[in-house]
Amino acid sequence: METFDVVVIGAGPGGYPAAIRAAQLGARVAIIEKEKLGGTCLNWGCIPTKALIGAAETFEKIKHAAKLGINVTGASVDYAAMINRKNGVVQELRDGIDSLLKANGVTQFAGTAGFLDRTTLEVGGTRVGAKKIIIATGSTSAMPGFLPKHARVVESRAFLDIQKLPATMIVLGGGFIGCELACMAAMLGVKVTVVELLEDVLLALDADVRREVRAHMEKNLGIRILTGKALEKISADDKSVRGSVGDETLTADLLLCAIGRKPVTEGLKLENAGLKTNERGYIETDDYGRTKVANIFAIGDVTGKIQLAHYATAQGLTAAENAVRPKPHRHDTIVPNVIFTAPEIGTVGLSEADAKKQNRAVKTGKFRFAGLGKALAAGEPAGFSKWIADAATDQLLGAAVVGAHATDLIAEATAAIRAELTVTELGRTIHAHPTFSELWMEAAHAVHGECIHAPPKRK
Repeated sequence: METFDVVVIGAGPGGYPAAIRAAQLGARVAIIEKEKLGGTCLNWGCIPTKALIGAAETFEKIKHAAKLGINVTGASVDYAAMINRKNGVVQELRDGIDSLLKANGVTQFAGTAGFLDRTTLEVGGTRVGAKKIIIATGSTSAMPGFLPKHARVVESRAFLDIQKLPATMIVLGGGFIGCELACMAAMLGVKVTVVELLEDVLLALDADVRREVRAHMEKNLGIRILTGKALEKISADDKSVRGSVGDETLTADLLLCAIGRKPVTEGLKLENAGLKTNERGYIETDDYGRTKVANIFAIGDVTGKIQLAHYATAQGLTAAENAVRPKPHRHDTIVPNVIFTAPEIGTVGLSEADAKKQNRAVKTGKFRFAGLGKALAAGEPAGFSKWIADAATDQLLGAAVVGAHATDLIAEATAAIRAELTVTELGRTIHAHPTFSELWMEAAHAVHGECIHAPPKRK
């Protein structure tokens, strides 16, 4: 039996960075993966969806290129070619992870890992010993039992591998994944209906952000959004998939289920290590990544905290450092959230809804893309940026941006909040002109009613 200083279970966006960081710190490291390097994020999530969304956005721009004085005729979608390109991007990045692990001397094991005891794992009949173990097994799509088992009913992973887009599609679930894939399909010409049981789509976001995105989805992309009612009486056959929303019957070529994810712990045999999941199926950890068993850490989606790839990476780096170094430290909690809908969304920190729940006094400032020179020049006038600040101290607490490049723009807001800047400090920071980043400076000025490029508020 080989014994390592650190063994990581799962090679997704939390696992493989954890393995590399532990190796960088001088530990002898192994990583165990039952499917493919990169995990869900690289193979069936973040990267493949963004490859397809990027292609869809390009096609959408071509369709409206005449507004910029560019006449295009004959543009069409070859979805099979898009899938092939997506697969190529995924393979290139997966090969890159393999090279990085080898370059850092990380030993790889293929198969499902199960605990024999708190320091011993079994992988396909092979025993692997470990002084410290990091569980990074992630999550998988939740498919409720009331859905029929049929080729026309798929979750996001299966959807990303279809070779031909349907003419019509029902998306069950108006969360981040459902809305992203609905926008992608609609931009490529699919007639999409989103059904969400809750009162609105993207309900975790502030109401003004939701309104901006929902209006664009409905008016510009032609997506039909039904909220506040369940999709019931679902059936499927070789011709179509059907379901009822209230008194209305919906019929489509495909049903995409996007109603959430569940942790992956099957086969781990946690009880042999003295561990168990909580009532929701997650492995509980503290702010250092530690479980209730001293030598075992857990990171990423399996912990039931923020289910984002970049958060898993941050947790993984912290867990690796805490597993190797004698003095532990906490992982960061300022986590940006990015959603690749049309238009894009970026949020970080405290929202207005959060502040209201906490009875916290805040002040806000907003600035619309339409008042920005670069946005108009680029033909991207939709959307706005928003700061949420402490009313007493002027400290930046949260931010949201919806519009072109929002998923990139949120990085500045994240750094500003982490650095505990005030509204005044951010507003006095010179931003290059003409750029999209000027949104943040203008929104900061708006907090104090000093915005140069927006009319004053009516008193």
